[in-house]
Amino acid sequence: MSAKKTPGSAEEQAAMFRDTFVQMRREVSKRIVGYEEIIENVLTALLACGNVLLEGVPGIGKTLLVRTLGEVLDLTFTRIQFTADLMPADIVGTNMIVQDDAGNRTFRFQKGPVFTHLLLADEINRATPKTQSALLEAMEEHSVTVGGTRYDLEEPYFVLATQNPIEMEGTYPLPQAELDKFIFKLDVPFPGEDDLDEIIVRTTTEAMPAVSVVASGEVVLKLRGIVREVPLAPHVEEYAAKVVLATMPGSEHATEQVNRYVRIGSSPRGLQGLILAGKVRALIDGRYCVSCDDINASAAATLRHRIGLNLEGEAEGISTDELIAGILQSTPQTVTQT
Repeated sequence: MSAKKTPGSAEEQAAMFRDTFVQMRREVSKRIVGYEEIIENVLTALLACGNVLLEGVPGIGKTLLVRTLGEVLDLTFTRIQFTADLMPADIVGTNMIVQDDAGNRTFRFQKGPVFTHLLLADEINRATPKTQSALLEAMEEHSVTVGGTRYDLEEPYFVLATQNPIEMEGTYPLPQAELDKFIFKLDVPFPGEDDLDEIIVRTTTEAMPAVSVVASGEVVLKLRGIVREVPLAPHVEEYAAKVVLATMPGSEHATEQVNRYVRIGSSPRGLQGLILAGKVRALIDGRYCVSCDDINASAAATLRHRIGLNLEGEAEGISTDELIAGILQSTPQTVTQT
């Protein structure tokens, strides 16, 4: 059992976390233009020990983001381009027959690209469900099982998957159980005019900006431990639970829109994501306690992919972000009196 933290040590932990986070964000921003919120959310997910699903058109710097993150944290990086003919063994690896000098043949496991710290699963919805499922154990358990043998992945482990919202032909939509493995789903907008001008300057008139290593895998694991130790007030815990319950049609906390347009609400993983992201948000702000506003800050990213619309909702083009905004507005932030 860990020792109870004194106020001084808690303040020191929060300050150290914030300083390291700011340095990480600053270094990544040297190369990534105009996506401050995306960068902050990706770093938040990494330190909350979650995975991220990015949805956006090609050519907006998703690969560069993960590669730069690997450089800033001195972690290994691998990219897998998902295609319809990609097989599970192409991801996790396979047992190969090898022969020694004496002519004896044995099986040796050849590790796949999933054995890394940071994995970019590019256009994950282009692979078949069988191939997509090969990644689920790695995302959830940080391990892979091949031929009955389990192989642990090196920590820290982080998966950033992407999908193209425009080209739907030849794709396999991610099932709800797979979407639930991502702590965040982030919608990446197309850059504005000022950002496009800056991209031109950085990529066509000068060399790619250099970044500095500001942390290591060991530091990332330490920061993840600090996140877990942040205390949670009862009223914040109750508020987060009500927000998740409000996504479920038929719940006493559901809004009128949810009851009308939603087929299925968030799972308990959504609640876990709200809490962990809230703790990271508090630490970024230099606080060692979570507020309801911290929960609200990541609610859309945490819940938008966990809410399934019914036929009426899809027909009317209802946005899950609008539903979440209505839930946050109608959910009281006070403790229920008993």
